[in-house]
Amino acid sequence: MSLPVAELHMHIEGSLEPELIFELAERNSVTLPYRDIDDLRSRYEFTDLQSFLDLYFANMQVLRTEQDFADLARAYFARAAQGGVAHAEIFCNPQAHMARGVSLEVVIDGIMDAVSASEREFGLSSGVIAAVLRDRPVREAVDMLADLLAMRAPIVGIGLDSAEVGNPPSLFEDVFARARAEGLHTVAHAGEEGPPEYIWQALDLLGAERIDHGVRALEDPELVRRLVDEQIPLTVCPLSNVRLRVVDTMAVHPVRRMMTEGLVVTVNSDDPAYFGGYVDDNFTALRDAVDLTDGERDILARNSIRASFASEARKSELLAAR
Repeated sequence: MSLPVAELHMHIEGSLEPELIFELAERNSVTLPYRDIDDLRSRYEFTDLQSFLDLYFANMQVLRTEQDFADLARAYFARAAQGGVAHAEIFCNPQAHMARGVSLEVVIDGIMDAVSASEREFGLSSGVIAAVLRDRPVREAVDMLADLLAMRAPIVGIGLDSAEVGNPPSLFEDVFARARAEGLHTVAHAGEEGPPEYIWQALDLLGAERIDHGVRALEDPELVRRLVDEQIPLTVCPLSNVRLRVVDTMAVHPVRRMMTEGLVVTVNSDDPAYFGGYVDDNFTALRDAVDLTDGERDILARNSIRASFASEARKSELLAAR
């Protein structure tokens, strides 16, 4: 691909490769319920979002120290840079770690160590988005945001993720209002398994600047018109959509229809260790399945850079790169 890419939808805990799971388990004396790496990989057959989340949260138990989080993030940045990513905005799930006794400082400081090192080592700019777990109590989200603000955590924004159905964005209106008042960017997962109504809520109640996933927007023509008119980016994750059965196959993935409708689409990996590929693998899968052209890939790359929260100077630099 001629243009560098910005990755805008990637959960750092979802980049925890099986080999690193076993390495960290040994480092931290954690007993895993898997015989070996092949046994673990055999569990990566998901029927829906929840079946994935169960494994996603279970495997986090190996992350205990700042060094663990730094090693995890650095491994992602190295692989992302290799695949043409020049800017990355990564999600983390502090609540999931705090609930098992790992401090917020350990999570944030470890990830930020890798952020700094990767900029020096790979020339890769990045930002961290703390994502609210929508299936946890709202009070937890309120407290997490307060703690992040109190420690002056160097995050760029707040997101909303985890089990979508039955957990509408409207529950978190006050949390996102506080985040916006503090100058943080806001994004939200919506319209993956949840209905188009969740996308409306994310826009109107949370002030979401980007919609993560959003493929079900196509079910609501009025919503599509709004997304097009306001040029609100959608961070689409093709391999994830297939693995979680949001779409049946890559050949019927709606990415081209979304582009034809005028939607601002970006391509991302979501949870690459679990879904079979990083950003470059997603582009390859689209090329092979739907004959994505070089011109379309460049449009998607430009969309990703423009939709990022990078500085205007950094965006200009990346858009001029070849």
